Amino acid sequence: MSDPDRLKQVDALLDGLDDVLPPPRVRAQLRLAANLTQQDVADAVGVKRLAVVRWELGKSQPRRPQRDVYIHLLKRLSERFPEAAELDEGSVTPASEGGSG
Repeated sequence: MSDPDRLKQVDALLDGLDDVLPPPRVRAQLRLAANLTQQDVADAVGVKRLAVVRWELGKSQPRRPQRDVYIHLLKRLSERFPEAAELDEGSVTPASEGGSG
């Protein structure tokens, strides 16, 4: 196998990693770092706020096409807030922000 073929294989392997969601707690940390509410995320992704609550609690996973949009949002947030993208074992993530988020 030639080097260009191997490079294509590596690229294909890495492209598959783009479809991986961060842990639920990190999803919430990224949203909070950007000062976004759960409703803000829900509106941007095209779902109800309860879906975002469930995603952040790890009770459910987004489905396509919303999954692709949500992953894109989280990826962009992690670029802007790299410290929030790290899992902090000592942090507590609110399940919801008093019902308004």
